Amino acid sequence: MSVTHSSSSPSAGTQPQAANVTFLGLGVMGYPMAGHLAKAGLNVTVYNRTAKKAQQWASEYGGRSAATPREAVQGADLVLSCVGNDNDLRSVVLGDDGAYAGMKQDAVFIDHTTASADVARELAARAAEHGLHFIDAPVSGGEAGAQNGTLTIMCGGETQAFERAAGTLQHYASAVTLLGPAGSGQLAKMVNQICIAGMVQGLSEALHFGQRAGLDMQRVLDVIGKGAAASWQMSNRGTTMLDGKFDFGFAVDWMRKDLGICLDEAKRNGASLPVTALVDQFYGDVQSLGGSRYDTSSLIWRLRKVNPAK
Repeated sequence: MSVTHSSSSPSAGTQPQAANVTFLGLGVMGYPMAGHLAKAGLNVTVYNRTAKKAQQWASEYGGRSAATPREAVQGADLVLSCVGNDNDLRSVVLGDDGAYAGMKQDAVFIDHTTASADVARELAARAAEHGLHFIDAPVSGGEAGAQNGTLTIMCGGETQAFERAAGTLQHYASAVTLLGPAGSGQLAKMVNQICIAGMVQGLSEALHFGQRAGLDMQRVLDVIGKGAAASWQMSNRGTTMLDGKFDFGFAVDWMRKDLGICLDEAKRNGASLPVTALVDQFYGDVQSLGGSRYDTSSLIWRLRKVNPAK
């Protein structure tokens, strides 16, 4: 695994690991991520808003479930979370039953939610008030990456806290990188989503064009995939897009949430995102056409719907 940061530190193989960890949020990403920690021999306690899911996880992996975030984090060296959005994150971190109310002094909170940079900075400041550490650490790689333990993790926070957490994160990641202070991980994830949005739209248009031109598009993919047009999206989604299969985990609803975060941040920092804004509208079309739970490669489905073959 690659561990990269802004100062010298031990290699990935010598990174310290937390013995007692807590994982908050057991959705399609969090469930397998927490599972990797348990399989690595760590003492894992889990919390999920739907308690039955946490109990199921504990039964499957041999860990412990708790009724509230505050109870779940008791005695944990490292607390990890993966929930839906800014408000979901605040709900498991703050308040009388939140994680910060129960964490021991000097413990580290790692958040894998794709959220705003503002909430990351807010929770980092609140952590410092409690004598804790906070790292925003959104991930890329989707459900398959979580299941296979090959996620890419983009981090923002203090170097020393990052170094304490990196050895634990390696159990479900192929790369973990510290990019700067609190909020930097979320900003990097925005860059990631902006790249994906434009790439998937371009790939959708290319495949749609090729099919309309009467080409054998599988053969076309085979050849152009060896050249400058090659990408992860082409290699992993090109064939399924041709086949009209859009059930690969990361739903359009979630992508629109992410792109909304990107566009809000762009308003603050003055960046121009014309393609991102347009693709966000296209994903809105997919939602209105009934594809809210389709994965992000469904942009080609939109093209087929709004421009059917004659």
